[in-house]
Amino acid sequence: MDIQSEAALTEVVADSASTNGHHCDYLHYPQGSTAMVQSTDNKDTFSWSNLILAYKTLGVVFGGLVTSPLYVYPSMTLNSPTEEDYLGIYSIMFWTLTLIGVVKYASIALKADDQGEGGTFALYSLLCRNMNIGILSSKHSYLNSSRSRSVLHEGTKGKSRLGKVFETSIVARRLLLFIAMLGTCMLIGDGILTPAISVLSAMDGLRAPFPSVSKSLVEALSAVVLFVLFLLQKFGTSRVSFLFSPIMGAWTLSTPLVGIYSIIHHYPSIFKALLPHYIIRFFWRNGKEGWLMLSGTILCITGSEALFADLGHFNRSSIQIAFLFTIYPSLVLTYAGETAYLIKNPNDHKDAFYKSIPKIVYWPIFIIATSAATVASQSLISATFSVIKQSVVLGYFPRVKVVHTSSNKEGEVYSPEVNYILMVFCVGVILIFGDGQDIGNAFGVVVSLVMLITTILLTLVMIIIWRTPPWLVAMYFFIFFTMEGVYVSAVLTKIPEGGWIPFAISFILAFIMFGWYYGRQRKIEYELTHRIDMERLGVLLSDPSVRRVPGLCFFYTNIQNGLTPILGHYVKNMSSLHKVTIFTTLRYILVPKVAPQERIVVKQLSPKGVYACVIQYGYADSLNLEGDDFVSQVTDSLRVHIENCSSCLDSDPSQVQEEISELREAKMAGVIHIRGKARFHIGKNSSLFDRYTLALYEVLHNNCRSALPALGVPLSQRLEVGMFYEA
Repeated sequence: MDIQSEAALTEVVADSASTNGHHCDYLHYPQGSTAMVQSTDNKDTFSWSNLILAYKTLGVVFGGLVTSPLYVYPSMTLNSPTEEDYLGIYSIMFWTLTLIGVVKYASIALKADDQGEGGTFALYSLLCRNMNIGILSSKHSYLNSSRSRSVLHEGTKGKSRLGKVFETSIVARRLLLFIAMLGTCMLIGDGILTPAISVLSAMDGLRAPFPSVSKSLVEALSAVVLFVLFLLQKFGTSRVSFLFSPIMGAWTLSTPLVGIYSIIHHYPSIFKALLPHYIIRFFWRNGKEGWLMLSGTILCITGSEALFADLGHFNRSSIQIAFLFTIYPSLVLTYAGETAYLIKNPNDHKDAFYKSIPKIVYWPIFIIATSAATVASQSLISATFSVIKQSVVLGYFPRVKVVHTSSNKEGEVYSPEVNYILMVFCVGVILIFGDGQDIGNAFGVVVSLVMLITTILLTLVMIIIWRTPPWLVAMYFFIFFTMEGVYVSAVLTKIPEGGWIPFAISFILAFIMFGWYYGRQRKIEYELTHRIDMERLGVLLSDPSVRRVPGLCFFYTNIQNGLTPILGHYVKNMSSLHKVTIFTTLRYILVPKVAPQERIVVKQLSPKGVYACVIQYGYADSLNLEGDDFVSQVTDSLRVHIENCSSCLDSDPSQVQEEISELREAKMAGVIHIRGKARFHIGKNSSLFDRYTLALYEVLHNNCRSALPALGVPLSQRLEVGMFYEA
């Protein structure tokens, strides 16, 4: 145990929801507890609840994947294709769906969840926690204990050589962070392009029976559909899935039936293309042109990343059941039927899906297709909300508002700001880049790069955390990195033809994320350098002009081993300090969830009525730190702390009751929340990089309405103290 100089002061971890505390002479975690809460939603046992969840996943998780037949063939550039070409293309799509969909995502990636959360940042957090690398605020804590350190650094014994490389090399850590950020930016780009291409491709079905329908009208109708879709997001994933799942169920059942019809009537022997030698013959015959066509075939697996990123909204078993028993067979049959039709009608690839539908069921299928394409957008929208939330909590994205739409499922989140920004971008992509092939080219870039990044991070998880045998790791990495690397090389040739769109989006997002992260680190470094110690606080309070006034005051700070520099500015300007003053820090721990009994950590400081409070949380936690509820949680924890400290220090019971009474009176007298503005003073010798990134952070920090819990209280109860952070 690393005991600080204030070891004589007792500390306690109190459950804010109960009066049962645990007392000791230092920070104490109840025996047998852990800072992680095991997810109860990821049990792999078969049950009816999993079947119900599997049904709900149809409307949220698999929309982008199962509607891909609408735009895969139209996104390809085919010149006089032959029967052998179509057999080779179908073989490529079948093995892409099988290897990447079934093996990589359904069988491997879903097992790499971080306590129920999936996606790029979940993998990054899992790696950071197991390699003892993380954000600055996790490393400078005066409230650390052996127990908390064991959680943060679990797995330090017997580390792999690669893990030690990341711990000792700052270049390796920055490279890992860059890969995680790039994957996040690309997934957000996916959330923009999936709704655009899905809805546009479905609405384009109007032009087959009605050639007079203009392209502009199709684009306008698509924009209206997307507008309505984004307005529905505020109702939450559960309600949306309840509405959307019947639509996706109808689509998943109807399209393979159309496929079977096409197979029987056009090319019954289509399944001979499952033999891999058709792929070899395809590339042997087409050479470079065949390689370029991969930029279209990659779209058959689009939406597969959502299968992993949406894990927090459901659970592993439900997603696996839905994919293996409905989605995968449906796609295999649908693509088989579409390809069978094209073998007999080789020049219809621009609208193969609609032309392959029998006329008698055309309009019912069109209605289902349009509805399904709208629903398809939900998978990546939900995934975007999840990854944005993880990024915010990890400290790599500005603190936008995140709303938990379910009391039973922590992973169900909705962000109003992100939702409307996505809506604007989606509609803009349709209206500006109305050509489905251009959007398909951009889409291919996003899909391939996100999959490649997931492969890299999963390989690291297999080596560092799972300790998978080297030959299995080598086989996994060789197969998937080679396959996805070839796809990436093909789609990058489409950058001039629309492929630049996701790079532009990702560049903007990466600039915002890195600016926020860099500015945040510089701000923390300043506070650590200029923090106020107990001796300095005593000097400030010894000034005769400084009075202790009634009331409860919260100071918000980023540091945990000292008092915020804002305190000095406040005392000098106000010439007072409240009788009960609490220095509050939000401390991120590299775990998904923190146990409720370990959420609030309090410590009594040497001046009477002055306390330190740390709110510990993981990236999957729901933080309800606003208004009266937050104040009550902290004051209840302080009361438990005072009562338990009395037994440790043999305090006079009357003094204990007096301290509790002062706490109650201070709360009744009024609550003040004090936060510091992030203003950076840039010196003359500062680099242009510093100027831009710190200025960006200042703008983002001072305009994010949910940046601190203090923002949730009325303006009359909030006091802002500005200060300059010298860069």
